[in-house]
Amino acid sequence: MTEADARIRLYEASDDKRVKFSIGKASMEGLAVANRSAFFHPFTLSAWVALSCIMIQYLNWWPRPEYGFLGYLQPFPAFGCWGAVILYLMDWFNRPHFEDASLDLLRRPDVADIANYYRRSPSSGFFILEYAGKFVGLIAIDASKDSQSQSTLMDKGKPSSSLKSKHTMPQGTSTVATIRHFYIEEPYRQAGIQKDLLAHAIQHAFKADNAVKEIKVTTTSLILYAQKCIHDAGFALEKPIGKFGVYGWKLDLLVLRRAQWEKQGVVS
Repeated sequence: MTEADARIRLYEASDDKRVKFSIGKASMEGLAVANRSAFFHPFTLSAWVALSCIMIQYLNWWPRPEYGFLGYLQPFPAFGCWGAVILYLMDWFNRPHFEDASLDLLRRPDVADIANYYRRSPSSGFFILEYAGKFVGLIAIDASKDSQSQSTLMDKGKPSSSLKSKHTMPQGTSTVATIRHFYIEEPYRQAGIQKDLLAHAIQHAFKADNAVKEIKVTTTSLILYAQKCIHDAGFALEKPIGKFGVYGWKLDLLVLRRAQWEKQGVVS
């Protein structure tokens, strides 16, 4: 394969199903990481061992050397039982946040009408990354007047009364652009191809309209490849905006200002 096989293009109507699936998949991706991180947390491991030992003591399942090799396997069912219970509890506590976040993203007006929503400002754009003709990832940057809005089309299963129709949504460019979606298929992350996609979106936002003064994005350490890529692009922490999950993983709001971006361009 050559570098010419990779290309970044604008969203097309034929991408709709794949894009919406990828947005939902990206939102749910952190659940497996959260469950795994929670299970291997020192406190969780300590509770697992303690509960298993209590069960072994109560049922007298300590190893019995007189039965040979099989006698040493007797405690294992206790560890297996409590391991399954703890994994279930981790998922039970963590899942609601990710499911709610995924539904929230899919109900937003930019997902409902991608082409028209990202056409309202020259600095907005919904970009698809392809490699050898295959879908690799996507990034959506919103520089419209609604760039910081969190409104959705549905509110607890009912149409939102506060949402403007697509005919009344304002045209023009905001001083703040927001990266609403950023996703790369897992097999391509090691190559660092996400850096090119992010750099393309940043350059598009800043160069298309000088009104854009900064770009913001929300990150979490659970999606490490995206967070690292965003940090490497020069984004700096503006403020923590919340915690979620069993052990309170942080959501951070990061910002890249035009002056910093231009400075990086000079240096590079």
